[in-house]
Amino acid sequence: MTRLVIVLLISILLTACRTDWVQLTEAAEQVAVATPSEVGDCPRVGTANVNAMDSIGFVQRSARQLQEELIRLARNEAGDMEASHVVVESPIREGRQTFGIYRCS
Repeated sequence: MTRLVIVLLISILLTACRTDWVQLTEAAEQVAVATPSEVGDCPRVGTANVNAMDSIGFVQRSARQLQEELIRLARNEAGDMEASHVVVESPIREGRQTFGIYRCS
């Protein structure tokens, strides 16, 4: 029984360390992360409200891993909208973040 618990805990910890849960779509690979000043002349085509798990069980995910996953989710949404750029518009709160989506030529 103890051995099973140890194996489960190790599995949870290893799973929490993964950063590749969300893969970029082909369209999203063309979407860049930008600052508001970089998209100042570009039309806004939408908003992406994305979320991801900020913890797995009792294991808190690193802020860097969570941010990378949220950016990949936003880029995927922007790719679906045939947009070219995403801009972070809010801090991460409970695994959620808002991005502006822009189409720049």
